[in-house]
Amino acid sequence: MTNLAPISVGPLTIDMPVILAPMTGVTDRPFRRLVRRYGSGLNVTEMIASQAAIRETRQSIQKAAWDPIEDPVSMQLVGCDPESMGEAAKLNAQRGAAIIDINFGCPVRKVVNGYAGSALMREIPLATKLMEATVKAVDVPVTVKMRTGWDDRSRNAPELAKIAEDLGVKMITVHGRTRCQMYKGHADWEFVSEVRKAVSIPVIVNGDVCSIEDAEEALRQSGADGVMVGRGAYGKPWLLSQMMHWFATGERRPDPSLDEQYRVIDAHYRDMLDHYGVDVGVKVARKHIGWYTKGLPGSAEFRNRANQEDDPEQVLQMLADFFGPAFERAAA
Repeated sequence: MTNLAPISVGPLTIDMPVILAPMTGVTDRPFRRLVRRYGSGLNVTEMIASQAAIRETRQSIQKAAWDPIEDPVSMQLVGCDPESMGEAAKLNAQRGAAIIDINFGCPVRKVVNGYAGSALMREIPLATKLMEATVKAVDVPVTVKMRTGWDDRSRNAPELAKIAEDLGVKMITVHGRTRCQMYKGHADWEFVSEVRKAVSIPVIVNGDVCSIEDAEEALRQSGADGVMVGRGAYGKPWLLSQMMHWFATGERRPDPSLDEQYRVIDAHYRDMLDHYGVDVGVKVARKHIGWYTKGLPGSAEFRNRANQEDDPEQVLQMLADFFGPAFERAAA
């Protein structure tokens, strides 16, 4: 069993570095709040465009909202203009963000075409200016999330990480894929060890960490100081707490009972309605309903019906009706 030690991110100490990844459209305040209630070492917000943050668009304000239970929270920014990144970082630090995280990892075409996200791994001079401007703009720690490189011929994460450290960045997270891989294949945890060798600041391994076994193996191969969990937490806001409990005690904490899982999704659904409003909330919640119910008997048919229902009260009743027989089967 790996013993995870606390890490220092500037003046902050992360006692158990099991970190919730930033995921657009997923790690909003309702989901992050659930994860933190179960337990997480650090939460990172959804990616926020620096220009939108400066303009204070409704969506950027919504993405930047966090619950006091999450403190300290890491705010992730993406952009391609150093001045805008610095200004956006300063605004969010003033609003209480404890960490500013720079996104050099997003592989989505819309972001990459704007010379942001993982496109910056091909633009080292611009990436350098972005990091420098952000670090100079704020007093809170700045961290960077990146991929291993743009493609297999240019896996330059160690080089970029070293530049980041020299500029004053306090932590590096590496998703073990290139941009061109998108989410195909398997994350190369072993390559992350090259980043670990290149810098003295904490390095976090990310990508395909979906279980305790994955977390153990990712740490073993990478030599990283902690793990970041993304898609593995879909429908399982308790997963990070299970990992933390394992690393602290060597004991496995079972999944919540079906009764508790129902209460979680019911509360999560209502929270999404409050956060987004009914029209948007109902639509955003559909993917979460799919993840929560995946693998349960009759879940495919249930999801098809629930995804066509626009009345939230009807959806809540459908959830109660779906989980009711599951309780009975579990008790039998």
